[in-house]
Amino acid sequence: MHIPSSMLHGAVCPVTVAVSVAGVGAAIYVARKVQEKPTALKFATLTCMIFALQMLNFPVQNGTSGHLLGGVLAVALLGIPFAVIAMAIVLTVQAVFFADGGVNALGANIINMSFIGAACAGLLFYALRRKGMALGIALAITSWISVVMASAACALELSLAGTVNFSKALTAMVSVHALIGLGEAVVTVGLFAALEAVTRNRRSGLTAVASFGVAAMAAMLSPFASKFPDGLEFVSKQMAFVTFSNVKVNALFSDYQIPALGSTALSTILAGLIGVGIVLALAYVSARSLTQRQ
Repeated sequence: MHIPSSMLHGAVCPVTVAVSVAGVGAAIYVARKVQEKPTALKFATLTCMIFALQMLNFPVQNGTSGHLLGGVLAVALLGIPFAVIAMAIVLTVQAVFFADGGVNALGANIINMSFIGAACAGLLFYALRRKGMALGIALAITSWISVVMASAACALELSLAGTVNFSKALTAMVSVHALIGLGEAVVTVGLFAALEAVTRNRRSGLTAVASFGVAAMAAMLSPFASKFPDGLEFVSKQMAFVTFSNVKVNALFSDYQIPALGSTALSTILAGLIGVGIVLALAYVSARSLTQRQ
């Protein structure tokens, strides 16, 4: 669902950047104020886990693939403000270092996957829990909804840029991502249960170790991810989206490849592990200030 540079242009780019900066700033403010804060290590390892898991596309119907967004999983493990920040870090690293989502579209991608996919879906998750809904069911429902809502927002942004007709894009994006959302729900519930089982052992350090282990394993398995186009790519080909020539960043590891190694499995694995390291470092440094008691 990462919008690339070629699909977004015009006023929608600076507007979405301004909204995303304001939203992340608000999340940072709230994160500093909340009483329950994750440790810097937990925040960092969970953030790099989400980064790595997004490399693993799984096949869905009609030759399409999807991947975990991770917004609701982040909310369940970190709380809403820290989840918003974690997702923003992941998306920024993906755009700058891996050309996964355009830099000019970064604001829109943060709105879709961080604000809508984490904050809005997270508020719904907590509302369902307050009404007495079982944890697993609430996680599954809100995970599915987060993907569908984010896909609808994506369709709106693309239509505002003149890339595609809104009503047609909305129908196509939502129908494809309704299937992808089922995978999101399964992965979210399963991973949350596994990490919570570790936490119940009262050895909180194991949660960080387990999260980092999942991240490293996901990076190493990334060459075996589905090669089918993701939901947005599939819809863009079916509907012949208008494309634009926008500013592009020459990413160091474009398409999760190390140039010197070519398009090989080893290249993908090493690029993924480098990405895990970058996200881990940035998230840890960020969390050190956010988790200091005021």
